[in-house]
Amino acid sequence: MESEIVCLGEPLIELNQLPEKGKDVFYSSYGGDVSNVAIAIARQGSSAGIISLVGEDLFGDQLLELWQREGVNHTYVSKISNASTGIYFVTHDSKGHHFSYFRKDSAASQITPENLPSAYIASAKFLHFSAISQAISSSSNDVVNASIKIAIENNVLISYDTNLRLKLWSLDKARETIQQTIPYVDFLFPSLEDSILLTGLKEPTAIVDYYLKNGAKLVALKLGAEGVLLGTEDGFQRIHGETVETEDATGAGDIFDGAFLSEWQKNRNPLESARYANAAAALSTIGFGAVEPIPYRLAVEKFITSHSNKDSTR
Repeated sequence: MESEIVCLGEPLIELNQLPEKGKDVFYSSYGGDVSNVAIAIARQGSSAGIISLVGEDLFGDQLLELWQREGVNHTYVSKISNASTGIYFVTHDSKGHHFSYFRKDSAASQITPENLPSAYIASAKFLHFSAISQAISSSSNDVVNASIKIAIENNVLISYDTNLRLKLWSLDKARETIQQTIPYVDFLFPSLEDSILLTGLKEPTAIVDYYLKNGAKLVALKLGAEGVLLGTEDGFQRIHGETVETEDATGAGDIFDGAFLSEWQKNRNPLESARYANAAAALSTIGFGAVEPIPYRLAVEKFITSHSNKDSTR
């Protein structure tokens, strides 16, 4: 089975604190950046698949059932008995949301290049992964490198999120690995917060210019509530943030990635894709958790129709 966009990485079970219920009440749901991306793609009406490992446990079964419901191809997700599916907790305070992970030696981190379905990757339009997939283990990093080689040899476009998790590796190691990856990337999806640490730069235009000069073909710098700065060889375009009643921003950056890729598959227009993804990401913050609030295409289109957005070009 072919998938337009193949996502490679670690799925997780999410336990999200519900503030209105008190600090001791957590809602069980799903997460993991590439899984969120795959579901966002599917909810926008495009074809998505995921490559990973899960534990031979209840949480692994729940993730497989999730992808089945969402229409995400999980043919190449295997269950293993010698490691557990990873989990994380989300807590909330006046400064926003915070993550506590229990993923060390998780099932997904046990993946090796031998697990890669080469023909499946070769049949895709896009390969998507993040720096988290490179950080969770050395074998997972080897898998990413092998998948990049397969994608390049088969003219598969590469999409990359620099998701920075300093609990997984040092900043120096992250900088080195991400720097080595960017020249192979067609679409780069960094956040401003991560990029300040990774590049030492603070101005969004300088950061986007830096990534472009280092080999990325397209950069969509995610600015949170301030929107997105899109950069290509043709110049820079700013998409301003949308105003919504935000409850929880968990996974919003992942939803941006998935919505952008889905929309680009439909129109091949970077600016329209960024506008669409910006709206989808904003809508995803209205509810709690990474997966449940991911909007479907009809909701995003209605939101765009009813909201005006002033962009700027340089």
